[in-house]
Amino acid sequence: MTQYGVILFHTTSSVMRAEKLLAGKEYAVKLIPTPRQFSSDCGIALRFEWACCRQIRSLLSESGLEFDAIHPLEDD
Repeated sequence: MTQYGVILFHTTSSVMRAEKLLAGKEYAVKLIPTPRQFSSDCGIALRFEWACCRQIRSLLSESGLEFDAIHPLEDD
């Protein structure tokens, strides 16, 4: 079973830029509504495979893309 994580952003434009960057590097990412358990300035979050968390965090930081937080996404 695949474990997922979620990246929270301050703005919709940031999440859109991050999706384009990560998808272009062939990471499996998906735009989702921000899960209820997390508060965020933006109503959209980016889901990704948790196994790639370290690489994704580094890539976002190196690219200067600001994000609010990264959390594991718990199964309901």
